Amino acid sequence: MDEKGLKFFEELLQSRLDALLSEALETVTDLSEGEENFADPTDRATAESDRNFLLRIRDRERKLIVKIQEALERVADKTYGVCEGCGEEIGRKRLEARPVTTQCIDCKTEAELREKTGS
Repeated sequence: MDEKGLKFFEELLQSRLDALLSEALETVTDLSEGEENFADPTDRATAESDRNFLLRIRDRERKLIVKIQEALERVADKTYGVCEGCGEEIGRKRLEARPVTTQCIDCKTEAELREKTGS
């Protein structure tokens, strides 16, 4: 990938990373403000359910943060956009749709087929 392409994806990845880290900080702040006392057990259950849902989302985002950081490392060492399966360049449209991907569409399709068939 050329320098212009690397710069574009570095900025895209950094922007997404910054947004995710900001949301994570906001969640930590919200959770550390303390729990409300609910007179109604149904309200407490709803609040607990909402809290658990939010924590599951944040856990998925935490995993995405790690993938973004790894992608930024690949940008830095200029291996970003190279398929780890076949060594070919990953298509720009695929990278735009999923900037943290490490496989071209052919290798990813093959891996999913193997996973589906259990081989």
